[in-house]
Amino acid sequence: MSAKQTFRVGKLSEKLDAARVPLSPVVKANGFVFVSGQPPLDAKTGELVGGDIETQTRAALDNVKLCLETAGSALDKVVKCNVYVTNIAYYDRVNAVYAEYFPTEPPARTFAAVASWPWEFDIEIECVALA
Repeated sequence: MSAKQTFRVGKLSEKLDAARVPLSPVVKANGFVFVSGQPPLDAKTGELVGGDIETQTRAALDNVKLCLETAGSALDKVVKCNVYVTNIAYYDRVNAVYAEYFPTEPPARTFAAVASWPWEFDIEIECVALA
């Protein structure tokens, strides 16, 4: 069994620290990489990305990709994603963007609607990948 390794991810970690959110954006353990739910934050500034659900989905998936790469993994190694949205009516629009990031052999996935988060955004995406 390998040791647990946590990673800091630039402005994403700084935003979590400033908000006093007790989590690691990405953890590697036992051959897997676990990416915490990624909201649509701008990875360069740490600020929320507004706009339509497509823009927010791209920002969230870009953060997932950044977290995976920080831990030495990649999108093509993702085995499971969970997608959480504030409105189930976003399903088709999110899928169109999601398919750009997972064009072949997409991972297993859950897509669920939630009430809200402490910050104003409409999507959060988490995943598990092979290391």
